[in-house]
Amino acid sequence: MKKIFRAIGNFFLTIFKFIDRKIVTPITKKILWLYDKISSNSKIVERWLTKKTTLVFISLVIALIFFFVVDIKSTSLVGTTSEFLSKQKVTTIYNEEAYVVEGLPETADITLIGRSSDLYLAKQLNVNEITLDLTGLTPGTHTVPLKYTQSLSSITYRLDPSNATVVIYPKVSETRTISYDVLNADKIDTKLYVDSVTLDKDEVIIKSNEETLKKVAIVKALVDLDKITAKVGDITLENIPLVAYDKDGKVVDVEIVPGKVNATIKIVSPSKTVKVELIPDGSVNDKYAIYSMTSSVDNVTIYGTEETLSKINSIAVYVPVAGLESDKEFIVSIKKPAGVRYISQSNATVNVKLDTGITTDIKGIKISPINLASGLKVQGVSESDTVTDVIIRGVKSVTETIKASDIQANIDLSGYDVGEHEVDVVVSGNDTRVSYTARTKKVKVRITR
Repeated sequence: MKKIFRAIGNFFLTIFKFIDRKIVTPITKKILWLYDKISSNSKIVERWLTKKTTLVFISLVIALIFFFVVDIKSTSLVGTTSEFLSKQKVTTIYNEEAYVVEGLPETADITLIGRSSDLYLAKQLNVNEITLDLTGLTPGTHTVPLKYTQSLSSITYRLDPSNATVVIYPKVSETRTISYDVLNADKIDTKLYVDSVTLDKDEVIIKSNEETLKKVAIVKALVDLDKITAKVGDITLENIPLVAYDKDGKVVDVEIVPGKVNATIKIVSPSKTVKVELIPDGSVNDKYAIYSMTSSVDNVTIYGTEETLSKINSIAVYVPVAGLESDKEFIVSIKKPAGVRYISQSNATVNVKLDTGITTDIKGIKISPINLASGLKVQGVSESDTVTDVIIRGVKSVTETIKASDIQANIDLSGYDVGEHEVDVVVSGNDTRVSYTARTKKVKVRITR
């Protein structure tokens, strides 16, 4: 009732303000203007205003003005009109513990029809509740009318849609194991790494109709690292949302109990210091050889998973020396190996010094097979297919220190099976300042089981 009285009071207050603003104030201003114009003849005006006929005339004019204004206003308030309210929320009433309902409308449009004054009051009361009552309905397909809670009985209304066709299913439940996904892991410090995530629950209950539950392939906790301050140690995140997915990764709309979990995130910072290995990229001018290569960076610290770091013992840095004829300084990049999140240095300055090159043979280097499939054996077809001489080229002071044990000769047997095969010989050495060339380019081998 208080709302109705307040609305009526606001209505008459609006009319009073309108009359004051549109009628009384303009007339008063005109009278004052006229008075200023004829102030020099004030006695004449006073005698004119004191006449009985003048006062009757002025009263008549004001009365007529009031009559027409009120008449127009009352006509507009009494006349029938309509008001359109779009996308009003629909409240559904049903037993959510026992049933799942498909086809529920979220919103509906209302058209209110009635007198302007009634529509004005209805808007002031702001009671526009639309309900869909499914109480007492059993599983199956039903067409149910939407209902509008009227604030004034004098107003008629239309709803769009006016009915909803819904399908009611019995609600069933299943227990599912939770897994997790870590979101925005790349946004934390690159020196840090998420070692493990421990959820405070292993299982949840999912509820829906039987057909929908069959679609659920996995339930995941979405552990988002975007808004945390990551540091080494354990971090607890609360109220992590759970989401159900089908086998194609699409979200399945089911009720999950509980809907959120807590997680403890273990953040670590594994690191390893490895050597920077300088490797010539190309060959210097034939007259010369590399006397020395020195780098401003000898070692770097890399960060990543323990598994990744265990496989890395050095990082190769390639120096573009092709055709070089004199000493030169290079700025080279130190690239992160695959799986490494952070590297302490990304470039280095390398000084390459040259000297006159000489060629020397190292004889009798044994050829070793690599990548031979399990269960197979290999041997050279002849004695000459088991060893090779190697030509080394470099500065004399360097080549004099090279021994046979510093050189490796290999044949790569990846993909080879039983039978005789001709295979390329590849040679390499421990000192990258020296070039290595096998005199025997190919050998014949016999593979048996």
